[in-house]
Amino acid sequence: VDFLGEVLHIRGKGKKERISPIGSSALQSIQHYMEYRNRRSQNNANFDSKVLFVNKHGKRLSTRSVRRKMDKYLQMAGLDPSISPHTLRHSFATHLLNNGADLRSVQELLGHQSLSTTQIYTHLTTKKLKEVYDGAHPRDGQVENQNNS
Repeated sequence: VDFLGEVLHIRGKGKKERISPIGSSALQSIQHYMEYRNRRSQNNANFDSKVLFVNKHGKRLSTRSVRRKMDKYLQMAGLDPSISPHTLRHSFATHLLNNGADLRSVQELLGHQSLSTTQIYTHLTTKKLKEVYDGAHPRDGQVENQNNS
């Protein structure tokens, strides 16, 4: 975590490293978590300080552990239990694209080597398609103006 640069250093598949910008409120939450984690792990010889999220033994959380924690918090919040870490990743990409991010930037943020992989993650929402249509179709404004005359 680079608090000054406001970025996360992420090691993805194949141990390939990338950076991802992170907002100040998320950084603040991470800082509080790290303080708690460090206090809890200070006497643990197994503690891996290079890993952000660790289990009670100080080691990297497994994929299964992440899923179990997510299931627990989804249930506590009364949310759809089918939501997965992949759902969050897909939503992240969709929100970026729906708010004007270009596909190449989203590719970098997701850590994809191929742009075609990023395209699989993305889909246009009906709302976004309607906004594009309303804003770009040449007859749309004319029909509305004729009805108001």
